[in-house]
Amino acid sequence: MTDSPAEARDYRGTVFLPKTSFPMKGDLPKREPAMLERWARLNIWERLRAQSKGRETFVLHDGPPYANGNLHIGHALNKILKDVINRAAQMAGKDANYVPGWDCHGLPIEWKVEEEYRAKGRDKDAVPVLDFRAECRAYAQHWLDVQREEFIRLGVFGDWANRYATMDFDSEAAIAGEIGKFLLNGSLYRGLRPVMWSPVEKTALAEAEIEYHDHVSPTLHAKFRILKAAAKDLLGADVVIWTTTPWTMPGNRAVAYGPEVDYALLHVEGVAEGSLLKVGDRLLVALPLLPGFEKEAGIGAHTVRRVLKGAELEGAIAAHPLRGRGYDFDVPLLPGDFVTTEAGTGFVHIAPGHGEDDFNLGRQFGLPIPETVNDDGTFTMHAPGFEGLHVFKAHTAIYAAMREAGTLAATGKLTHSYPHSWRSKKPVIFRTTPQWFIGMDDANAIRAKAREAIARTHFVPEAGRNRLDSMIAARPDWCISRQRAWGVPIPVFVSKQSGEPLRDPAIIERVVEAFRAEGADAWYKPGAAARFLGPDRDPALYEQVMDIVDVWFESGSTHAFVLRQRGLPFPADLYLEGSDQHRGWFHSSLLESVGTNGVAPFKAVLTHGFTLDEQGRKMSKSLGNTTAPQDVLKQYGADILRLWVMNTDVTEDQRIGPEILKQQAELYRRIRNTLRWLLGSLDGFSDAETVPYAELPELERWVLHRLTELDARIRRAVETHDWTGVYPEIHHFCATDLSAFYFDIRKDALYCDRPDSARRRAARTVLDVLHRCLCKWLAPVLVFTAEEAWLARFPDEEGSVHLLDFMFVPEGWKDEALAAKWARIRELRGLVTAELEKARAAGTIGSSLQAAPGLCLAGPDAGLLAPEAWAEVAITSGFAVLAAPEGAAPSAAFAPAPGAKCARCWRVLPEVGRSAKHPTLCLRCEDAVESQA
Repeated sequence: MTDSPAEARDYRGTVFLPKTSFPMKGDLPKREPAMLERWARLNIWERLRAQSKGRETFVLHDGPPYANGNLHIGHALNKILKDVINRAAQMAGKDANYVPGWDCHGLPIEWKVEEEYRAKGRDKDAVPVLDFRAECRAYAQHWLDVQREEFIRLGVFGDWANRYATMDFDSEAAIAGEIGKFLLNGSLYRGLRPVMWSPVEKTALAEAEIEYHDHVSPTLHAKFRILKAAAKDLLGADVVIWTTTPWTMPGNRAVAYGPEVDYALLHVEGVAEGSLLKVGDRLLVALPLLPGFEKEAGIGAHTVRRVLKGAELEGAIAAHPLRGRGYDFDVPLLPGDFVTTEAGTGFVHIAPGHGEDDFNLGRQFGLPIPETVNDDGTFTMHAPGFEGLHVFKAHTAIYAAMREAGTLAATGKLTHSYPHSWRSKKPVIFRTTPQWFIGMDDANAIRAKAREAIARTHFVPEAGRNRLDSMIAARPDWCISRQRAWGVPIPVFVSKQSGEPLRDPAIIERVVEAFRAEGADAWYKPGAAARFLGPDRDPALYEQVMDIVDVWFESGSTHAFVLRQRGLPFPADLYLEGSDQHRGWFHSSLLESVGTNGVAPFKAVLTHGFTLDEQGRKMSKSLGNTTAPQDVLKQYGADILRLWVMNTDVTEDQRIGPEILKQQAELYRRIRNTLRWLLGSLDGFSDAETVPYAELPELERWVLHRLTELDARIRRAVETHDWTGVYPEIHHFCATDLSAFYFDIRKDALYCDRPDSARRRAARTVLDVLHRCLCKWLAPVLVFTAEEAWLARFPDEEGSVHLLDFMFVPEGWKDEALAAKWARIRELRGLVTAELEKARAAGTIGSSLQAAPGLCLAGPDAGLLAPEAWAEVAITSGFAVLAAPEGAAPSAAFAPAPGAKCARCWRVLPEVGRSAKHPTLCLRCEDAVESQA
């Protein structure tokens, strides 16, 4: 007896709809911490190391972040990118041991401890040095611990239990040993050089510790009266200089001119109201710069008496503008190849203590180098009339003194880019002081060797090569000394008699042994000099150097105590940091390693850009446009942040903000839904269902071909370290190739075919491969989600996707001809889809299954697929392939599907109603239902 229409049977229970415990909602902020606890409980990291023994090693050496405050978004990007690369290398079959580390010494931490002192009214200088160092160590340890937990929360795998820190005793000992190598090979020397000096922090700074900000500087035009010259018409005339640092005038000892520059001998015949010049003044100014000077100095009528080449000034002597006020020395006019006519007056006042060109010219001509400025930026007794004034507040007094002397030609202000300390955010000065340097061009030829090493290094992006090389080519000798307390001391003794450093391997050995046992504090303990000099030397005859080493030297030498001491390969496979590290860690690491090992410490260098807000602006607390990783984790979870990292071109500056994070969450949702549908459609799958490759339909073989393309893309990224576009490509594969095409087509077979049908088994065979591939390919990035999707199908209490390698994708799955064929099929399918959409918009149909469209095809297109295969691909109930005239463009036409709607698969077919037992089903669905009976 058949069912009457009123009693039509409900066949929904016979449809094989997806079934999985993997939820649609990620709920990552809640799930991720539990996953971290599971990994820790299962000792996943230790198990990885054990099972990887004997594999080819891969080492990404960690550039140490600074242990000072919570992580910012730049830290997150850097560490996530490193983690993805490490995990991918591990899953590609390598032993990727990653040792994270921290930079713990130096001024930023001292500065914070001093701020705490100032807040409590304590005097830092009254605190014993060992007590102060202990407080700095405790401060660094606190933030190291905080940052370690924040990195772990981001899902970063690493040897956290055995992390490195520059303040570890072993590290301090190794750093001292590296300094000793430069001392013993002759590259380390003490010399007088101009360095960037921070008056606020009272120390020299490296170029990498400098940032440039707009700054308003007072300007000065000063007159130097010519006392002696070969040409008599120059006697009594005034050379005019221009400077943006009036405070350097007390340190002036010469004036530089350009030998080939044309200078005008100017006679002033009229001046504007308020001008500091007077009628009758005779001035020397570069001819090209004369118009600008006339305007600034308020010159009216004037006559150029003659034009002369700078070379005519050879041997000329001038008077200091403050002559008679303690500056009664002669000021020679000297040729300088750095003098230009781009700005100013064409004359440069030379203060050998306050500029590199000034210093070099002074050394060339034997000029004295007066110490006019103290460590704190105030004038010394060698700046008569200005003692105790701070250099940045001295211009008013200098103006007044020169106005009184009649040598002030003009004053003004200039807004320009000026160097500031990146820590205190205060402007710095050039100051010539005795410092310790590593020579770039001595017998060890560090510069030349470094540039050769750069030529052999792989760079991502390639532009990094030229950037680093140009910096190495132009840099001066490396100033490694700092006048602070928290760091590794430069373990050197200097003979008071000869002024030369002791170059004794035994001293270095004693220092290293002591530092390894007690830390660098040993250098500051009572009796340290006698202890390290040994019994054969009198400490009274030697100066114990109390400067600490530049923190960039410390971080640059990390390879010495992280790689070799831990049995890791040297050089490292990869160094990875932000683009600012071309002048920072990449730079110092290269110089340090070349100086001690003769080779670079890295085989490859990957550089990422800076993180900006959504409008492309630099992030700033004052602008309120920062994105804190901690906030992202609370709202979205780490996997969203990790996906953002890998969806950007990290070699360029990246943008992040609320809208961008929403977009990433949407991309994540699509990937998660892909995994969920795969898991649901694989419910109950067993190996017994597997169909051999040769028996798979073309559509399934096309999917496997796509897997070979993605597999090759990922493995190429592993080898080249260039991951740009890889995960966007995987997302596109999930969203376009799978969800919008393959899954869409195969849903009918998976839901409605009988379980043992060849088509359904073939599809599930490929779904099995897809699940395994995608979980593993996503595992380096979506570390939590991939694990969840793996365990949802393989619920092993001891298992983890992170213990596995990438899937082996056979080369035989690659089929370029098949790929080309299906690319054409998808193009033609687009014509059909467009017609179906028109019919849907017109209300003619609601579903594509109500249609039986046709394609007019000619030539090879006509034989691509049979009509029933086209119906399957177009997701319609029927299809017609019509012959088009040769050479005609393909076209599609809509037609309604004849017949009735199957109550189970919803296809509209003439056969529906023929079954006596199941009159509302098509024949395929009847067979499927009966097979379940």
